[in-house]
Amino acid sequence: MLNSSVLVLNRSYLPIHVTTARRAFSLIYQGTAVAVNSNYETFDFTGWFRQRIAEAEEAVGTPSGSIRVPRVIVLHSYDRVPKRHVRYSRINIFARDNFTCQYCGERPARSQLNLDHVVPRALGGRTTWENVVCSCVDCNRRKGGRTPAQARFRLARKPVRPRWTPVIHHVVQSMRYDEWRPFLHIVDDTDRGHRRASGE
Repeated sequence: MLNSSVLVLNRSYLPIHVTTARRAFSLIYQGTAVAVNSNYETFDFTGWFRQRIAEAEEAVGTPSGSIRVPRVIVLHSYDRVPKRHVRYSRINIFARDNFTCQYCGERPARSQLNLDHVVPRALGGRTTWENVVCSCVDCNRRKGGRTPAQARFRLARKPVRPRWTPVIHHVVQSMRYDEWRPFLHIVDDTDRGHRRASGE
């Protein structure tokens, strides 16, 4: 339960991150964040502890009694908005590609995923958004230092630079909790707007 996901908002109520319930409790207890309920009311740690726990809601036990697991928290002082410039990173490539091998379409365990240069570096391929994809270890090994055409592989889709932070976009695509829905519309609407503008 303490490792389940909690949506983190900046003080303008824009989603910026997903953390664990354990970390969320710590932030609320330290006074860095407040919990948000389904009526958009905010609570400090004491106030949240006093909240009634419905039968279907998840909670954790403490020496003083049970406390409901927050699904959304708001940071008090963080007011930056999610960056439009997306940092190139391993996790962002995985998230952009939905943690799915772009050659065979499988979604193996995270430990069985790696990055593949579509055009190998030995053939002049660069390490860019447009030339790197998520692949499983097996496909990566079979493709070797060849292009997909040479290896008779087919890409699921052409790799592109994301228009929104992939980790947040991945959250939108695999939203786990109804409590997140009201706060994710800004990401979803922005992504749709970009697609309409580009004719996708």
